Amino acid sequence: MKSTLIKDTTKAERIALIKEWLPMDDGLDDCEIDLWEMYRDYIDGKKEIAQINAEFQATYYA
Repeated sequence: MKSTLIKDTTKAERIALIKEWLPMDDGLDDCEIDLWEMYRDYIDGKKEIAQINAEFQATYYA
């Protein structure tokens, strides 16, 4: 499996990765989580996925 770290990916690759996580029928119509916004800092090369996930868990599962 290819690394998903910012240093090992281009912005286009990071966008493609997030697209892979969105099913064709995303089933998120009743969900308030916008994956594009949630992972915006990853796409822009500011935060790693693990950091974003940890922050999300700390906020919503605390």
